[in-house]
Amino acid sequence: MDFLPDITVQRARLSPDDVALTEIGTGKKRTYAQLDERAARAASVLAELDVKTGNRVAILCRNRIAFFELLFGCAKLGAILVPLNWRMPAAELSPLIEDCDPALIIHGREDDAAAESLASAHSIASLNLDDPDDFETRMDQVDPIIGRAQWPGSDPWYLIYTSGTTGRPKGVIQTYTMAMVNYINIGQAIGLRGTDSTLNFLPLFHTAGINLHTLPVLIAGGTAHILPGFDADETLQMIAAGKIDVFLGVPAIYRELSLHPDFADTDLSRVRHWACGGAPLPDSLVECFAARGPRVCNGFGMTETGPTAFLSNPEAATTKIGSVGKSQILIESRIARSDGREAGINEVGEIQFFGPGLTPGYWNRRDETAALYTDDGWLKSGDLGRRDSDGYVFVEGRIKDMYISGGENVYPAEIENVLAGHPDIIEAAILGETDAKWGETGCAYVQLKTGITGDPDVLADFCRERLAAFKIPARFVFVEDLPRTAAGKVQKHLLQK
Repeated sequence: MDFLPDITVQRARLSPDDVALTEIGTGKKRTYAQLDERAARAASVLAELDVKTGNRVAILCRNRIAFFELLFGCAKLGAILVPLNWRMPAAELSPLIEDCDPALIIHGREDDAAAESLASAHSIASLNLDDPDDFETRMDQVDPIIGRAQWPGSDPWYLIYTSGTTGRPKGVIQTYTMAMVNYINIGQAIGLRGTDSTLNFLPLFHTAGINLHTLPVLIAGGTAHILPGFDADETLQMIAAGKIDVFLGVPAIYRELSLHPDFADTDLSRVRHWACGGAPLPDSLVECFAARGPRVCNGFGMTETGPTAFLSNPEAATTKIGSVGKSQILIESRIARSDGREAGINEVGEIQFFGPGLTPGYWNRRDETAALYTDDGWLKSGDLGRRDSDGYVFVEGRIKDMYISGGENVYPAEIENVLAGHPDIIEAAILGETDAKWGETGCAYVQLKTGITGDPDVLADFCRERLAAFKIPARFVFVEDLPRTAAGKVQKHLLQK
């Protein structure tokens, strides 16, 4: 896609009075006409603060309408928005600021201290979203900008810094074409309608917070209800009231919903489509929700794929339990052996992607961008998978997570899924450790339910009934919590700390 028309201009023309965004808690609402007008004002505010085409604009805030006004405002101006992880202290954010070199840092009240510290340390101008004499006053005083009528498809729109499951975060370039391809991929997979509503609660510094399903819903003309962060009470109330049509959560969200005292009495049937991404959804949670009616569709994608790549269909959610389905309409996938050839049926290899919705690379990381792709242009996921005889793909875990015990390949995801089925366990994460006899053995880091005392022998016996002997963890370590990314993935490089 060489060029895209201005999305908010088009939506304001097609459905000006339809509600695009609401803020739960504040009562704020924006129709599509208001969203376009305020995005144009936001672009004017940025221009007044000397932000130019190609400049980066850092933003540090919780979920709110103003984020999307600024996202579209950057598009009108040609600037690049950089959402920052508000869970990081200023010391961790400072290298990211150095990497993207923003002309401005925008922030909300919750992150005043970190933002002002960064602005001062790096001599960057700042804009306070919650200071009545700053953002809103400026919005009132400027005229809406006449922005770019067309957005170049290959240009960067925003950067998403990877959550860092293995090390230093990288800025993944997100283009306008990637946004449209993701809209098509997820839209056809879930049957997205222009009348659909979704709930926005996943953090906006993560690709799912923007793209699953909020941005596709806005392109389609539906409504996104915004929570500043996940709230199980509010979520179940919204579901019960029939205000949510399409829903996506990470496994930790589904776990919290299933453990909520109102879960058993909430009518879940009003949500038309349920999806899960970010990390594997344990079989036990799939079965828990299926018992209440919803078939939660497991999916798999990456920030680098825009993100939608795989998504199971509802019919296969329980008959192909554990599968992430098939790759969607505008993205090809293959399972590649170590020699680069296509893997056979149920043969494990690296999952790789090809299509128009892939990132052009990492910001300021030429060597790492080059290493992301194969010589024939396929994006390397770094994840292992297999494809069954019906074409359904199963993710076996990260390549770096696999270990070899007694000459046998061991995939931690399989053991983690088994342990998640134990009634006393919330979640488990497996790491390979050096072992004098077997080369490597597994260590299970286990998070137990409140009030439960762990017994390694009991858990080993539980595994022994379900797994081959070489897969049973040699050690069990009980932890209060597991370090996670915004997508709910366990940061395994932090476990041993």
